[in-house]
Amino acid sequence: MDRTALADFLRSRRAKLRPEDVGLSTGPRRRVEGRRRDEVAAVTGMSTDYYVRLEQARGPQPSQQMLAALARGLRLSTDERDYLFRMAGHSAPARTPLDTHVSPALLRVLDRLEGTPALILSSLGETLAQNRFGAALLGDHSRLTGFARSSVYRWFTDPHERDIYPAEDQDRQSRAQVSSLRVAYGAAGPHSRAAALLAELQRISPEFVEVWERHDVAARFSDHKTLLHPEVGAIELDCQALFTEDQSQTLLTLTAAPRSDAAQKLELLAVLGQQSFAPQG
Repeated sequence: MDRTALADFLRSRRAKLRPEDVGLSTGPRRRVEGRRRDEVAAVTGMSTDYYVRLEQARGPQPSQQMLAALARGLRLSTDERDYLFRMAGHSAPARTPLDTHVSPALLRVLDRLEGTPALILSSLGETLAQNRFGAALLGDHSRLTGFARSSVYRWFTDPHERDIYPAEDQDRQSRAQVSSLRVAYGAAGPHSRAAALLAELQRISPEFVEVWERHDVAARFSDHKTLLHPEVGAIELDCQALFTEDQSQTLLTLTAAPRSDAAQKLELLAVLGQQSFAPQG
C-alpha cells in the first residue's frame, strides 16, 4: 500500500469534483470547491475520521468493497478506479461483463433524477447506486454483500423480498428474474460470478431450478407494474430501463402517469423519505 500516493490521489479527485456534478447545492455558504470530506465519507459508508486519515496518509488499508464505494463516490473512470486499487495495495478488479464499477457519465444521469425513483443495477441485479427517492420506494440494498447483493438471489431465498409485489404478479417476476440471469450467464460464461450465483441457487432453491429449466432468455427493457409500499400502499408505476452500450449495467427509473393516484402517492413518499421503511434482507 502506497499511503502517500493514495492520499494525494484522493485529495486531487475530491478537489476536482464540483458539487453540481453530483447534485449538491452550490449556495453562498459553501466554502469548498470540491466535495467535502464528510460528503465523500457519507456516500461510501465510512466515518469521516477514517476518510480523513486516508487523505493524511495514516489510515489502515481500505477493503476492496470500500475502494469500490470510493470510486463511485468520487466519480472515477475505470482507469482511475484501477489506479486507486493498486495504490491501496490491491489488484485492480478484472474488467468483465460483470464489472460493478459505474461510469461517471451514467452516475451524472442518476444525479439529475432527483424527483424520480431511480437506481443503477448490474446484470446480476446488484444495486450499484440509487438516489434517495429510489431507496425510499424500494429500500436501500446498495450496501449488501455476497450473494445477497443480487436481487435474483434475494428473490428465491428471502420471502420478504416478494412483499413489494402483489401475489398475482410474483410468478411473472420469478420468470423475469431468472431470464435476466440467463442473459448475464450467457455473456459472462461458466467461470464467472454469474455461474457461481447460478450454482448456489440451483443448490438451495427447487423453485429456481424449476423456472431455470424453462430456458427463457430476456433482458427487461420496460414494464408496467404495481408495487406495494408499507406506508403509501399500492402504486402503479412505469419502469423504464436504459442499458449501457455493453449491456452490463442498467439505469432503472420508475414513474407515474401525471395527475394519477400513483403520482400523488409518490409525492407523499418524497415527503416521508425513508423514515418508516426498513428494507429486509
